[in-house]
Amino acid sequence: MSGTANNYAVEARDLTRRFGNFTAVDRITIAVRRGEVFGFLGANGAGKTTAIRMFCGLLKPTSGEGRVAGLDIMRESEKIKRRIGYMSQKFSLYDDLKVKENLHFFGGVYGLPDGELQTRLKESLARFNLESVEHEMTERLPPGWKQRLALGCALMHDPEIIFLDEPTGGVDPVARRHFWDIIHGLAAAGKTVFVTTHYMDEAEYCDRISIMHRGRLIALDTPANLKKKMQKATVQDLFVDLIRSEDTA
Repeated sequence: MSGTANNYAVEARDLTRRFGNFTAVDRITIAVRRGEVFGFLGANGAGKTTAIRMFCGLLKPTSGEGRVAGLDIMRESEKIKRRIGYMSQKFSLYDDLKVKENLHFFGGVYGLPDGELQTRLKESLARFNLESVEHEMTERLPPGWKQRLALGCALMHDPEIIFLDEPTGGVDPVARRHFWDIIHGLAAAGKTVFVTTHYMDEAEYCDRISIMHRGRLIALDTPANLKKKMQKATVQDLFVDLIRSEDTA
């Protein structure tokens, strides 16, 4: 994959992860462009989270190649962690801290000097409309607000690539749509957003999508092209058809 670092934010070639005899991710190959909103779709257990953890430097691949921000995921995982933002599918902030305190804590974890940290904190509160709740205990926030706060914390160090692992799980449809408005705002500002989801309707908000099933990548293209190719009206319909075909085969 040499020579592509300037063109792609995330790359993988035959990327594989096994746990004993179980293959969670089976030789996937992708290339995500800089500034792209890339959807990583699949049912629960399809291998999405395992793949994203490899890209984030949190899990070593069994075999294959991968690069994130031009850095090798095998040898440069610590450097990768400083260049990306990561929001896990489980709410990972501190419920016993106030909203503002969580942002301050994560800014400190990312090593921001105090002056820059204060500036970023104010920007995050404004960007995610958290100013009215900045002194609220995090545990009291509704799920949609917690998700906004988690994203704000992941962006405190202004990363160039953002990995979102099922960021809208458990929130209502209005909050989900608002969250996607934020995602598109990030992409418009030049960020690369790599998002996993099992909500098929969210695929329509992505520039391109891939579909995983049992650890393998079974489709990759724009939502419009995939629907046209499969002659389906929605991504939900083509997803169901693809999965049925794979299971039958």
